[in-house]
Amino acid sequence: MYVMTWAAVFTAVVTMLAGGCASSRSSEVYSRDQARQVQTVMMGTVESVKYVTIEGTKTPVGTAVGGVAGGVLGSTVGGGSGRTVATVIGALAGAAAGTAAEEGITRKPGLEIVVTKDTGTTIVVVQEADVEVSPGDRVRIITAADGTTRVSR
Repeated sequence: MYVMTWAAVFTAVVTMLAGGCASSRSSEVYSRDQARQVQTVMMGTVESVKYVTIEGTKTPVGTAVGGVAGGVLGSTVGGGSGRTVATVIGALAGAAAGTAAEEGITRKPGLEIVVTKDTGTTIVVVQEADVEVSPGDRVRIITAADGTTRVSR
């Protein structure tokens, strides 16, 4: 029961911290810096759409939280020098699990959208799979001053 409680706390903390660090790759989400800024718009036609996976974040947060949780769990095992070894092993295993958990929790489904602009050039934009587009659709290609590009209907 004690181990399950720590596992639940670990999962909740990693989820909150990793989710707070992840920036969105959605066509529907704008950063604070992009709000109220001029962005260029070009029109184009969708040539193809492919489902892809956008990898999750890999920050030190998941590793640190996992290491602490693993160390705490390891310290509850054994006694004397065995407890020290269990704490170290628990911290290392927890750090590895925390890193993997953060990446998995923040991984998102995405779209690779190939668009031929009205100018004749073809581009590819990868973004979260939050806008339905199909080959032949007319779309807007929106580019912010920071180079961020999104496809919108």
